[in-house]
Amino acid sequence: MSKKLQFIYFLRLVPRLLDESAWTEEDSQIVERHFLRLQKLTKEGTVILAGRTLDADPKGIVILEASSEEEARSLMEADPTVAEGIMTAELFPYSVALMKGAEG
Repeated sequence: MSKKLQFIYFLRLVPRLLDESAWTEEDSQIVERHFLRLQKLTKEGTVILAGRTLDADPKGIVILEASSEEEARSLMEADPTVAEGIMTAELFPYSVALMKGAEG
């Protein structure tokens, strides 16, 4: 079994959603599916960390493990927020150097 590689992807809301009053029920449901999927991937050990900034133009990050860049890109593109067009995403190879609670 090959060693898992690490990747990070950054998420940004499409400009329309920077105005809170523009959010629809469908947009909120997409974000709920996004969160539930990330929870599942975290429990399965694929996602290392996921979160977002708390400013007026929030940016999300997801750090994950995958066997290849293609697999990582596929996971990112299957994210409901990306697949359904309410967020854009950029993927980068990544390496966690230090993590709270990890020995090394």
